[in-house]
Amino acid sequence: MLKKLALKPGVNKENTRYTNENGWYESDKVRFRQGTPEKIGGWERISAATFLGVCRSLWNWVTLGFLNLVGVGTNLKFYIESGGAYNDITPIRASSTINANPFVATNGSATITVTDTSHGAITGDFVTFSGAVSLGGNITATVLNAEYQITVLTANTYTFTASATANATDASGSPGGGASVVAAYQISVGPAIVGPFVGWGGGTWGEGVWGTGGTSLSSIRIWSQNNFGQNLIFSYRGSAIYYWDAASGLTTRGVLVSSLSGASDVPTVQNFIFVSDTSRFVFAFGCNDIGSGTLNPMLIRWSDQESVVNWTPAATNQAGSVVLSHGSEIIAVVQARQEIVVFTDSSIYSLQYQGPPVVWSSQLLGDNISIISPSAAVIASGVVYWMGVDKFYKYDGRVQTLRCDLLRFIYQDINLVQSAQVFAGTNEGFNEVWWFYCSATSTAIDLYAIYNYAEDVWSYGTLSRTAWLDSGLRDYPLAATYNSTTSTGNLVNHEYGVNNNETGTPVAINASIGSAEFDIDDGDHFGFVWRMLPDITFRGSDAVSPQVTMTLIPMQNSGSGYNNPVSVGGNSSATVTRTSTSVIEQFTGQVYVRVRGRQMILQVESSQLGCTWQLGSPRIDIKQDGRRGNS
Repeated sequence: MLKKLALKPGVNKENTRYTNENGWYESDKVRFRQGTPEKIGGWERISAATFLGVCRSLWNWVTLGFLNLVGVGTNLKFYIESGGAYNDITPIRASSTINANPFVATNGSATITVTDTSHGAITGDFVTFSGAVSLGGNITATVLNAEYQITVLTANTYTFTASATANATDASGSPGGGASVVAAYQISVGPAIVGPFVGWGGGTWGEGVWGTGGTSLSSIRIWSQNNFGQNLIFSYRGSAIYYWDAASGLTTRGVLVSSLSGASDVPTVQNFIFVSDTSRFVFAFGCNDIGSGTLNPMLIRWSDQESVVNWTPAATNQAGSVVLSHGSEIIAVVQARQEIVVFTDSSIYSLQYQGPPVVWSSQLLGDNISIISPSAAVIASGVVYWMGVDKFYKYDGRVQTLRCDLLRFIYQDINLVQSAQVFAGTNEGFNEVWWFYCSATSTAIDLYAIYNYAEDVWSYGTLSRTAWLDSGLRDYPLAATYNSTTSTGNLVNHEYGVNNNETGTPVAINASIGSAEFDIDDGDHFGFVWRMLPDITFRGSDAVSPQVTMTLIPMQNSGSGYNNPVSVGGNSSATVTRTSTSVIEQFTGQVYVRVRGRQMILQVESSQLGCTWQLGSPRIDIKQDGRRGNS
């Protein structure tokens, strides 16, 4: 008797494996299309070039000169990607002539000590020297006049590792470097992950032992960015607002908006910046008020219409502000249709343009909601989806809880200490929203969950990414990778090919999906399966003979554990390869197995270079085999 295995679409782990009968229970690198599972597309790096640090923000736009650019914000620097090259536009914090003869070298060492009174830098910061002269040996002017990452010793001294090793002549010429050394310090670096912060300022007043302070969590470096015409406005949480002029070229660094001509009352500190689609206003969410240097985490300010620099409200312009009342901090912002959706830590608001004199009005959409991170919300097909601290939501004109078949599975294996790393991204070509997060034992992102909003199904898997951008200006979704060994990252095109080509050398993507348990008949008899008709297509594969392994795992009953296939005299799995070159169907006609059990599980796995697949409705040839059997 042939039995069709028409399993329900989507992965469901909200109950036991047996309760989810005729469904799917586990997955990795697999999505659902038209109700059936298939391996996800591959990915390939955009170039061999790399950037420094962990990227948490991507933004894509095109200049008037038709340059297709991507802003790349990392915890160490800010770049603009163009043609696969990463151009460093990190703003300069301070630049001036420092102490005369500031460099000290030691014979046989590449470590150089620098004296610069009240330098204001922290360990990990980058500095570029110019105007220095040779120490007399290997430490030449060319070696000194370069960019270096520093290690701070005191408020007046720090070290860096030179590109050459000093000799005795350099040591005898120390201190040296001349009287005209200019040090240009880039804005300070930020944390890559959330970590304990102990000492003064770490915790509330009176917390901890006297003299040591309390313990709190440091905030990771998260950038926000938007283009204003062909130019870029960018900032990170807790910083001022910066501006990059495309007309100045890719080698020009960003500058403070407050330094531009005509600047008036520009926020000096903020948590999130944004440019509205309607009438083009620049917004600062969570910022200082005019005349104050203190950040108000619930204050929203906006510039005059079509202006980056004028933030002073007047009867002759549309600059203004509003303070939200529900919550303690603005967390995230999403541009939706004819409104800006604003998330606080407990509520969701709508900002809508009204014109003078109100300009922008706020409306409370929902209360007692949560959002897990500044990057956890995204808009797809006109609906805003986001991840909360304990469930998922959507807003399509009203705020609703999003049904999730993986809810308990996700929140029982998530590192909430690292929740600030969580981010969402769309994959519009497949009607998907992806959320990336850290598993419970990891401080780096290693898991993802996919919601297919067109088919209302979920899947999940393992993948390490730090940012995602699905832009209509690029052919493929972009994602950021990170190599902890080299502290560098790259951008990869997703849904490109069928392999993992992050490093320039293609490797196979291990993809798998496993079903819930299904009964043989009604589960009151044992069944003997001797043949399977797999119904699987390999369309799109590059391999000459693409293949997957399909496994039937038998059980005596739903709580008995798995039977040993050897004890029933056969094999539970078989490799399915393409034996037909038909363009309609490409699968093996049948495979032979010997499996005996009351319930079974179907697994499909692939780990072959150049292989991709989509499963249809496999059939198993089964006959009744009694009520009792060996375990």
